[in-house]
Amino acid sequence: MIISRFYILLICLLANASVAFSQQKTNSDSKPPTVFFIGEDEKNYENLVEKYNIMLFSVCDNNMEVAFDHWASLLKEIEQYSEKSNLDIKGVKLWLNVFWSKDGKIEHIVFYPKPNSKNMNYDQVKAMLQGFAASYHSPLKHTTGFSHYGSAAFPILNKTMIGLEK
Repeated sequence: MIISRFYILLICLLANASVAFSQQKTNSDSKPPTVFFIGEDEKNYENLVEKYNIMLFSVCDNNMEVAFDHWASLLKEIEQYSEKSNLDIKGVKLWLNVFWSKDGKIEHIVFYPKPNSKNMNYDQVKAMLQGFAASYHSPLKHTTGFSHYGSAAFPILNKTMIGLEK
């Protein structure tokens, strides 16, 4: 009687352990979502940083002005997209990491609100960024995917310099 209870308990423990192990393996080996919070999926985030190790600055031939203009243009387009989506992001401040494919399409956006950011439902921001990522295409191209980690504060007040004479 005691031996049979022991075997039943052992089988249950092994079954639970195998389910937990397979779920953990699936989560870390699966393709990361297009948009997620920094800290939400550390393993996939680390993989993205490693995979997209070419920086926006390098893609812009190490020209700070050009890289800044592309970043500012991206942020302005996020702001415009949020307005079309009826989501007021004025006062929102984010840490933002964007990962582009080699053809300039956004593959992933990983973000986190700054402590002094406007208080709002950031799942709505996540959904808006999901839609934005699906519709945005950068004019920049590269031989590999590339990324940029930066800060964003909305509304965007500066004008971009792309195409303007300096």
